[in-house]
This record gives sequence, structure tokens and C-alpha cells, in this order.
Amino acid sequence: MKQTIIHIALVVDDYDEAIDFYVNKLKFELIEDTYQPEQDKRWVVVAPPNSNGTTLLLAKASKPEQRGFIGNQAGGRVFLFLNTDDFWRDYERMTSIGIEFIRQPQQ
Repeated sequence: MKQTIIHIALVVDDYDEAIDFYVNKLKFELIEDTYQPEQDKRWVVVAPPNSNGTTLLLAKASKPEQRGFIGNQAGGRVFLFLNTDDFWRDYERMTSIGIEFIRQPQQ
């Protein structure tokens, strides 16, 4: 048997703000944005460019207790690691548009 993780749910405050961050700032691809009327929510999936692995499912907090997890998905630990073919290119582009890194890169 072979299994893979296809989506990782990421609790967000607002679908459109999250799409803006991931698509316009991080340059992820918007894979799907489908309204689900039976649940009154959207199925929003993004992925790094040219990726064929795990995607992020942007899940809007729908209950008050879920809001506390926005930005704290992993209890203060690093939640996701992004691989790139040119770290410094991507780092410089991200910092130039105002993305803040918690600490400076190290080799």
C-alpha cells in the first residue's frame, strides 16, 4: 500500500487575505477556490509553484475556539518548511515586499 499526504489544513482568518498572501506574496499557485453552499464555506487550495506534492488547504476559522489557532498552528514550533532552488533570490524578494522573518538566515 502506498499513501501520501495530499493537503494540510491551515486555519486562516479570511480566505481572500490568505489567498493574497500565499498567491501574491509567496507566489504560490491557486489550485482551487470553490464555494461549497451546503456548508457555506470555500474549498481553497494553494501550492508552491511547480509543486506536485502536498498542498495547503486554507480553512477559515468557523468557530470561536478555532480563531485561537490562527498563526499558531504548531504551538509555536516551525509549522512548514519550504524548499527552493534559490534561497537568496526568494529571501530577498520576500523581504523586499515586507515579509518579516523571525530570525536571520544561517548556513
